Amino acid sequence: MMKTPVHPGEILRVDVLAELGLGVGDAASRLGISRVALSRVLHGHARVSPNLAVRLEEAGVGSARAWLAMQTAYDLAAERAAGRPTVRRLDDAA
Repeated sequence: MMKTPVHPGEILRVDVLAELGLGVGDAASRLGISRVALSRVLHGHARVSPNLAVRLEEAGVGSARAWLAMQTAYDLAAERAAGRPTVRRLDDAA
């Protein structure tokens, strides 16, 4: 069984902002987004959007592709944990 990935906001909060000694307000200002929007991501209540991923890349904090890949891995794990949906195969002739 695979381990559930960490929300990328937690990685940003713990491994980036804390290491740089930046608070939420200062980081949000530097990224050009609201403090509330950043706080929601940092606490796992919102996704890392493509817009935020590009801003993080421009701010020198990894690549946009890496942030989006982390978000996608988290989202897929959450969907799989929610259970399998009832579907029929598309190539099933009936």
